[in-house]
Amino acid sequence: MTIKNIFTLLSLLISSIFHAQTLHLYGGSDQDQYLGCLNCDTFDKNSIWNSYGEYGNVFSSKSIWNASSNYGSSYSTYSPWSSYASYPPAIVDQDGNFFGYLTLNTYKSERSELELAQILYKYHESIKKDLSGWYDKLFR
Repeated sequence: MTIKNIFTLLSLLISSIFHAQTLHLYGGSDQDQYLGCLNCDTFDKNSIWNSYGEYGNVFSSKSIWNASSNYGSSYSTYSPWSSYASYPPAIVDQDGNFFGYLTLNTYKSERSELELAQILYKYHESIKKDLSGWYDKLFR
């Protein structure tokens, strides 16, 4: 199976699983800092996939894609990209249901095992460089 076929299959799975529920990220030690929508369209102002929005911009302090921010640094205790994060972002749907923590820290209790989370863990460096391209691969 080629990589393109794998992404097509994953895209279909993810879009069918998450189409009905909107997932959001909340960060900080009390998960009270909104960090954007995990599966919203690239044109949504709250989407982490919108490179022009507050939550998808690599220069925004509230973006998980900003390697210099608390929420995007590979060394921050609040970042999903730190293998030692104590307070990574929580994934929550619009009804407040908890879907685990988005984190590379494999020892973190309640680490998210969602398909989308697994893809983000594996490809986050590549995704950060091409948000819209990856959005298309995953959701379209």
